[in-house]
Amino acid sequence: MQKKNSLRSTASNAAIVQESNHSTSLSVVYYPVFLNLENKKAVVIGGGKVAERKILSLLKAKADITVISPDITARIAREKQKGTIKHINRCYRNGDITSAFLVITATDLPRLNKRVSVEASCLVNAVDVPSLCNFIVPSVIQRGLLTIAISTSGVSPALSRSIRKEIENSYGKEFSEYLKALQGIRAEAINVIADQKQRGALLKSVASAGMIRMLREKGAKETREKAKALLKKSKNVSCR
Repeated sequence: MQKKNSLRSTASNAAIVQESNHSTSLSVVYYPVFLNLENKKAVVIGGGKVAERKILSLLKAKADITVISPDITARIAREKQKGTIKHINRCYRNGDITSAFLVITATDLPRLNKRVSVEASCLVNAVDVPSLCNFIVPSVIQRGLLTIAISTSGVSPALSRSIRKEIENSYGKEFSEYLKALQGIRAEAINVIADQKQRGALLKSVASAGMIRMLREKGAKETREKAKALLKKSKNVSCR
């Protein structure tokens, strides 16, 4: 029980799905974090449309997903056929989440959701019931490697969605394209520029407010070429 209480006090804002729809206590202070769920065991209790949304988000994160439900949607069934998820065709039983890293309970049975929450000694989210969760999930803007998460700590999911809609048009696919280029530029800079101060200055320059402005005004291609030119200049200085 001590482990569970510890997890409750360091809640996560990590999954790429929308924030719970019920407000939570104003005394809760959430710790924002992005989780690496690749190959981590994630158990979803429930097989309806809400569970489906959670499963699709977990699939994007490359989690090892087990669904426990006697009934599942057609989309979940297709994922089962493809082998991307495991399905246990029955109701939840004690011990089903013993080895889980993360659990989402998405049923319309309040008593079952509470039971799962009480039994979980890991990260657990009961959809729409923040009091049964030790993490909530934000409203998210995803542009390739760029993820912008917005949360109101469960107070107003509707406001989170409104804020997301307000800012998502400011971050188009050009950010995804440029960030992919920056991934390569950073790796090359680490390999060829030995001076830490010089390397840091380059990495700041290719991610500056001016480069963001150029990205919006001139697009990813021109901004990428500018960043490569800055890298080349910095490499030449390093070689002197």
